[in-house]
Amino acid sequence: MFEKVLIANRGEIALRIHRACREMGIHTVAVHSTADADAMHVRLADESVCIGPPASKDSYLNVAAIITAATITDADAIHPGVGFLSENADFAEMVEEHGFAFVGPSPDHIRSMGDKIEAKRLAIELGLPVVPGSDGAITSDAEARQTAEGIGYPVLVKAAAGGGGKGMKVAEAPEELQETLDICRREALANFGNDALYMEKYLGQPRHIEIQVLGDGHGNVVHFGERDCSLQRRHQKILEEAPSPALDAASRDTIGKRVTDALKKINYRSAGTIEFLYEDGEFYFIEMNTRLQVEHPISEMICDIDLVREQLKIATESPLSLTQDQITYNGHAIECRINAENPVTFAPNPGRINEYHAPGGLGVRVDSALYSGYTVPPHYDSLVSKLIVHGANRNECLLRLRRSLEEYVIEGIETTVPLHQKLIADPQFLDGNYDIHWLEAWMAGNANENGG
Repeated sequence: MFEKVLIANRGEIALRIHRACREMGIHTVAVHSTADADAMHVRLADESVCIGPPASKDSYLNVAAIITAATITDADAIHPGVGFLSENADFAEMVEEHGFAFVGPSPDHIRSMGDKIEAKRLAIELGLPVVPGSDGAITSDAEARQTAEGIGYPVLVKAAAGGGGKGMKVAEAPEELQETLDICRREALANFGNDALYMEKYLGQPRHIEIQVLGDGHGNVVHFGERDCSLQRRHQKILEEAPSPALDAASRDTIGKRVTDALKKINYRSAGTIEFLYEDGEFYFIEMNTRLQVEHPISEMICDIDLVREQLKIATESPLSLTQDQITYNGHAIECRINAENPVTFAPNPGRINEYHAPGGLGVRVDSALYSGYTVPPHYDSLVSKLIVHGANRNECLLRLRRSLEEYVIEGIETTVPLHQKLIADPQFLDGNYDIHWLEAWMAGNANENGG
């Protein structure tokens, strides 16, 4: 096992990785920007290295500074966490070229799954079901019109190198297509430096279902069931639950086996998530995230597994310690993403935490790097906490979640705790009756009721 791991990230995920390392007897190195000098993961790590000023491009995306930090601290491995460089194939390659283990997939897998057109081609080759759409990048407006007519309106135009909903727009009818293409190209070029687009059939009321996997790079792959991530605002996840209220055991086993069979063919390594749209009993591949997911804790809670610990073991080239028949599902888990934002307008609200008290009790887990006196910096993603609750069944989980949200004290900044309190009281949510469009319609309805 490694003696020392450098954590190339910040916030709650950096703290999450630190904890897993310390429980395995591994020393940790925290890297940080000047804005994060007082961050909790920096305080707790065995060593810390400042890698630049607040801007991400000068610190957490500064590959040379991170490699240098690993070199001067004599680290054995680098864990990229989520976001930042976690799905950067060139970074993974550079880590390995400098003699460090990369705690994640191979650079080739990151590269092939990072391009959505290549990922879809590979998914088809591996036998995964896909949304009907263009075979590759759309090369002209004429081809776009022909493709749209072939698959039928409405169509979804997407940036090939995209993510986070940028460069993505629906054309409901032929007369909307040209403007949609123009907007998506501009957004794709501005955000990703690549204006390549592709097109898919727009599904009306799908759920967003993802399958959590682990592979050891030796042909062994297992899955940990599904997560339902359908509650989204502007393609950003707000709340996730596992298992999905929409799936039964047979559907779960079928899609899980299909995913693991596919990834065995490419000797997939480390944690990963295959994401699908699910409608009328059918699954449609949309993308693969070749990293740990923000919402990984709900899979850990229902399967009693530490995914970060398993990642670290796999990075030492050890075979998987679990077989599929050893993985069981126990109860229900829900994660609320708590952001430093106004709960109505979603305007960012960084600042000083005057008072902090996390909820506790049986089945309650809080992944957060907040503490009283800490100042949430304005330079990064607004996620400041993940409240994860487990119960014997969905009803018990929801009751425990309601109690936990009532207990949560974060004073000094605005957070989205009130949003979650309202959300989990809604009858449709309580019935599990929602899709990927439901949350935005629900928020619009609430805004109208309040005169917004």
